[in-house]
Amino acid sequence: MAVTLSLPSPPLPARRRRPRQRLSRAALVQAPPAPASKSDAGGDGPGRGGHYAVLPSVSLSVVPRDRAEDMQAEARAMARAANVTVYTPELLAAQYSSRPLKAASRTAEIFTALGAFAFKLLVDQRQGQVDQRKRQRAAELRKTLTRLGPTFVKIGQGLSTRPDICPQEYLEELSELQDALPTFPNEKAFACIEAELGVSLDSMYSAISPEPIAAASLGQVYKAQLKQTGRIVAVKVQRPGIEEAIGLDFYLLRGLGFLVNKYVDLIPSDVVALIDEFAKRVYQELNYVQEGKNARRFKKLYSDKEEVHVPDIYWDYTSAKVLTMDWVDGVKLSAQEAIEKRGLKMLNLVDIGIQCSLRQLLEYGYFHADPHPGNLLATPEGKLAFIDFGLMSETPEEARSAIIGHVVHMVNRDYDAMARDYYALNFLTPDVDVSPIVPALKNFFDDALNSTVGELNFKTIVDGLGNVLYEYPFNVPAYYALILRSFTVLEGLAIYADPNFKVIAASYPYFAKRLLTDPNPYLRDALIELLFQDGRFRWNRLEDLLVQGLKDQDFITKDALQPALKLLLGPNGEELRVLVVKEAVQVTEAIVFSSMMDTYDSMPDFMKVVVSNGNTNGPFKLSDGEQARMLELRDTVLRVWNLLRSSDSFDPSLLQPLIQVLEEPEARKLGGRLFGGVTQRLTARLLQQLLRSPITASTALP
Repeated sequence: MAVTLSLPSPPLPARRRRPRQRLSRAALVQAPPAPASKSDAGGDGPGRGGHYAVLPSVSLSVVPRDRAEDMQAEARAMARAANVTVYTPELLAAQYSSRPLKAASRTAEIFTALGAFAFKLLVDQRQGQVDQRKRQRAAELRKTLTRLGPTFVKIGQGLSTRPDICPQEYLEELSELQDALPTFPNEKAFACIEAELGVSLDSMYSAISPEPIAAASLGQVYKAQLKQTGRIVAVKVQRPGIEEAIGLDFYLLRGLGFLVNKYVDLIPSDVVALIDEFAKRVYQELNYVQEGKNARRFKKLYSDKEEVHVPDIYWDYTSAKVLTMDWVDGVKLSAQEAIEKRGLKMLNLVDIGIQCSLRQLLEYGYFHADPHPGNLLATPEGKLAFIDFGLMSETPEEARSAIIGHVVHMVNRDYDAMARDYYALNFLTPDVDVSPIVPALKNFFDDALNSTVGELNFKTIVDGLGNVLYEYPFNVPAYYALILRSFTVLEGLAIYADPNFKVIAASYPYFAKRLLTDPNPYLRDALIELLFQDGRFRWNRLEDLLVQGLKDQDFITKDALQPALKLLLGPNGEELRVLVVKEAVQVTEAIVFSSMMDTYDSMPDFMKVVVSNGNTNGPFKLSDGEQARMLELRDTVLRVWNLLRSSDSFDPSLLQPLIQVLEEPEARKLGGRLFGGVTQRLTARLLQQLLRSPITASTALP
């Protein structure tokens, strides 16, 4: 298939190039900048936005890649990255313990820069000018971290997504660390590409942008056209000497961490362990082949999602320090005005991000751990593009169900179960007694849950949990901290467009769908806990779940019916069968008697005499409260049935398994118990009518 790429632009003077970098075809040149548009090859933030044009027009022949050839290319890329450095504390000690002068020099540089900033804050506090100078100091901190280099830029990027730690002014300034970072010379970048891939630029590219179009803490990005296929790609090149720079910084930070662990009692966590985890992730980001594999894995998981776009990787043009992937034209997700100019709705895109993140966290367990605005783009087609795969994480399988169960227990206000969930979440070791934690959970959540789900703010929940975690011997796993960071960022993006937006409300349909459809035993138990209380079935909870679950586009009625049926008729379902029979008897009674009440006026006279038994006020001798309860129960059950029928995936044939299982021994036994219960209940009701003796709610049922 031939595609013509024609982006006319007036010719500009050619830049000076080294002879062996001379490109054999038209060069990509920069037109006037468009700050809101950018694309990235997996860097940790966008740089200067810009349009790029190909002169003259080039016909692109898109060549499909054979799967076997692609696997061979990936193997070659892995071979090129075979000697990549893997972080260990021993590695840092071996590299820097024998270089005290270098360590001392860097320590002085760091303490001088951060000490000067801390001194200014102290002066502001003494002068009562903290609030007035907050914006100024935030800008100074951003510049200070930038001067200190990649390690501190990474730290600043992490702080920029923590509204629980940083004031708004600092969040806004530090978020610029994801944009427009200093570039390094083209000559070094091009030399790195040639050294890593083993061939000259003009043999790889028919065109390449004259300057980097994005600069991040670990690398910078060029836009290029592959000579072999004509595809437009993004090429990320690692900063020279970065491994040496971050290695020394982490060596010094670990030393500081030991001092904090020994002398500072206010911090309950193991600071050295946190630094090691952070360093491990940054070193992983330095291996661009691993980032490419992350992107491929992510793309495979979301290949069925039309609204999500993941660029593909070009392995023959990828190594440990060079990453090549499809070019993505898009608008940064925080650029609301630019998004709306394209006829797109920012909240729709954020909701795509939330639903996608929920699937990442709780279905596949493999998630994008750095969804800041520079890594999420709105494409012209209205898709959400993920473009950075350096920082990924995994949710343990046991924890995925525990997180959903934790939400159920929170809604149920079952604080004992909430506390026990922390074992499955790896927050607590089995030897820790959770009973003292229960009152703290109750004190916070009783207030928080007085709001409706739609009013709950994710940050409020995070802050409240943070206070609880701080007071008790919790060890928050790295994956959980990254989850909180991801959703805090997404909620922050949405609030730009709608100050009343709540992540929890947007997430609830997904949780409802999982509870109704997932056959996982843990979630089946959680659903039973949610729907049954004190031996009664809470139809209003089921109705709420269905209302929310149907909002999820992946909800399938069959998936909601079959797991419940399997659980009900399973060998361990006797306790549930008792509850179901009891509730089914009451529902049947409500439907029968409320229907008779509705049709009382049209009954023959002799029937009226029987059912009213002389009661001049109408049929049956029922209290107003009992009549109201029956009508409410009947109406709720009918609404639930109509909700199931309203599902796009509903098909009457879905009920066929129910008919089939009636032939099984356990099902026939259940049917007999149900029939007997209904008969007994109706007989008792009829005797009550005839004898005018009140029937109580405690009438024995099978």
